[in-house]
Amino acid sequence: MHECPVTVFPPQIRWETDGTSRIPFQAYTDEALYRKELDRFFYQGHWCYVGLEAEIPNPGDFKRTVVGERSVLMVRDKDGSIHVVENVCAHRGMAFCRERHGNRESLTCPYHQWNYTLSGDLQGVPFRRGVKQDGKVNGGMPKDFNPADHGLTKLKVATRGGVVFAAFDHGVEPLEDFLGPVILGYFDRLFDGRRLRILGYNRQRIPGNWKLMQENIKDPYHPGLLHTWFVTFGLWRADNKSQLFMDARHRHAAMVSARGSAGKSEQVTQVSSFKDSMQLHDARFLDIVHEDWWGTPTAVMMTVFPSVIFQQQVNSVSTRHIQPDGHGAFDFVWTHFGFEDDSEEMTRRRLRQANLFGPAGFVSADDGEAIEWSQEGFETKPCHRTLAELGGREVGDTDHMVTETLIRGMYEYWRTTMEA
Repeated sequence: MHECPVTVFPPQIRWETDGTSRIPFQAYTDEALYRKELDRFFYQGHWCYVGLEAEIPNPGDFKRTVVGERSVLMVRDKDGSIHVVENVCAHRGMAFCRERHGNRESLTCPYHQWNYTLSGDLQGVPFRRGVKQDGKVNGGMPKDFNPADHGLTKLKVATRGGVVFAAFDHGVEPLEDFLGPVILGYFDRLFDGRRLRILGYNRQRIPGNWKLMQENIKDPYHPGLLHTWFVTFGLWRADNKSQLFMDARHRHAAMVSARGSAGKSEQVTQVSSFKDSMQLHDARFLDIVHEDWWGTPTAVMMTVFPSVIFQQQVNSVSTRHIQPDGHGAFDFVWTHFGFEDDSEEMTRRRLRQANLFGPAGFVSADDGEAIEWSQEGFETKPCHRTLAELGGREVGDTDHMVTETLIRGMYEYWRTTMEA
């Protein structure tokens, strides 16, 4: 395994205060800072989401995904174990796998047919011992060539509750310590040991900095204002009973809320687009059935920094994978799932409610557009800054949603890590 040397980066950006309530636009637009983010958050010291075990149920199954901008393969080995290897051939550096999903006995690069085991060990090199011609041997690899030194880059892997995380940094702390006890509790609430069932995917490319999606899900200010649908049908209101939690380092968060009743116009303020006459043509979208594992909350949105959001919005459950691609764009992949013991009726319910989310969802389409327009503003005025001071300037857990504390907390961690 060959790792890149530590990169030297330019000076830090200027913050208006010692706190994190005023975030410089440069944090979203500077190419050098973006490269530093990839290094600090995706390639060192952090676990990154790569998929669900249910996506690779059989020996030889693989899924192509990414950690940061680096292409990787999540692979089920013949003994049932899971590996994550970089999709870069050790010979000439080719990204040898092009399929999103598949099944293979081994991994082969089509360029020169170098062949690897499912765990990433090099096991086949064409013409390694040369080619016999006219009584002599031509070519071949040097005598001291050792296949054991030229396997695929192997990532450290951790699984919990059917979810797979990986890290290029083999010195990363244990996954449970990385999540912390509070976030781990909400993680285990969703991924409680039941076998998962994959229902489908949505994919979209959003022209905005990758951090904006982390911010969006850490932001309870906007849902009741931007998402008219949420307010109209009572799934999200600023006065819903709620709690906001962070891990000790403020990088991860959980927004926990209980569904209110359908809103009425006199109960909803400052929402200019609210329409209390809005009706569903298909009432089954709101065919919500309480599940015992929920407890009291009807929605828990978890952001695990830097790469994933775990969503439970009533009966719809999904992972949302953030895949950076340049300082001003990211790919966003939704994996909708259920549980193997779900009835067919519950599966259909989860699929219907998934229409709230994704690129064309009744709710989530708003977020993608808001992020795109934010990035446009940042690019035109890189010396300005955003303001995240709803609920004050401090950072801490709260029992309400009228705050931007989770965003401030994330940038507190961002500053600590980026400025070290």
